[in-house]
Amino acid sequence: MELEIPVWFEVGSLIVLTLILVADLLLVLKRPHVPSFRESTLWVVFYIVLALIFALLMLLLGDVEHAGQFIAGWLTEYSLSIDNLFVFVIIMARFSVPKKMQQEVLMIGIILALIFRGVFILLGAQLIENFSWIFYLFGAWLVWTAYQQAFADHDDTKENGLVRLLRKRVHITDDFDGMKFRTTVGGSRAYTPLLLVIIALGTTDLLFALDSIPAIFGITQSAFIVFTANVFALMGLRQLYFLLGGLLERLEYLKYGIAFILAFIGVKLVLHAMHVNELPFINGGEHIEWAPEISTWMSLGVIVAAMAVATVASIIKANADSRKRGGKLLEEVPHFTEEPGSNEER
Repeated sequence: MELEIPVWFEVGSLIVLTLILVADLLLVLKRPHVPSFRESTLWVVFYIVLALIFALLMLLLGDVEHAGQFIAGWLTEYSLSIDNLFVFVIIMARFSVPKKMQQEVLMIGIILALIFRGVFILLGAQLIENFSWIFYLFGAWLVWTAYQQAFADHDDTKENGLVRLLRKRVHITDDFDGMKFRTTVGGSRAYTPLLLVIIALGTTDLLFALDSIPAIFGITQSAFIVFTANVFALMGLRQLYFLLGGLLERLEYLKYGIAFILAFIGVKLVLHAMHVNELPFINGGEHIEWAPEISTWMSLGVIVAAMAVATVASIIKANADSRKRGGKLLEEVPHFTEEPGSNEER
């Protein structure tokens, strides 16, 4: 069923979202600082409320089904964005990015994520429109990604190959020079570590786009919903970075919740591919009518339940570990107490 949303709403939504992102970018450039816990909380709540208002407008102007698709897609992308955020934390620590620069660096990372996801959305929409069998590939990819997420032994602290290559071939200074990519050291020009940070963020964004776009296409085939869900998931990600602080490291079971969501959507995509099957070597090229279709609301329930269970289990585990060490409970330990301007470069 096609999404019966007025064209003026779609165009107006994209314009408003663009203006909000530009305003957020200008705010960072005008007043770079480390947000306080209160400021970060207010911004994150603002963006969440904005997404819920958007879902309500889709309900009023469209229908319940597609409003539900947006909510499910937004939550899926939000959960994957939090996983992306965890890698951002590792990158910031690995390259010792000064606190006062982190807002600007994160904004660049978010813009890169939007660009990569926008490109993959356009490609994915075209592939889905012309090749129904692509759902088999998307589903298999998500199931494999889920396995890698949950069980593969990968080291997130290890630099990627491109960064290692640049370190060997390009003269890079040890220290940052503000937001400059190049600086002068001893009379000669050299690149600053900011170049490596942006490349690391960009490659991370690219890899996460490969997972997130097939995942949301498993919930809806509407390019408008896919794109807006991604924008809302990425908006406020910068403030969420400062809000969560060290809490991300304590969400030990988060990766399993995300892996379960990816596996679930992967299976859903394969079932959908069977339902619309046109491959001649599967069921003679006929649709497999007995293949069940998983509803949007079931998907939404599974996504919420998986994230809730992973978060609660992580908090219980962190509190139990804290008790063993004789420390305070997780909820009693403030993970962010610094006010804007109180941080020195590290």
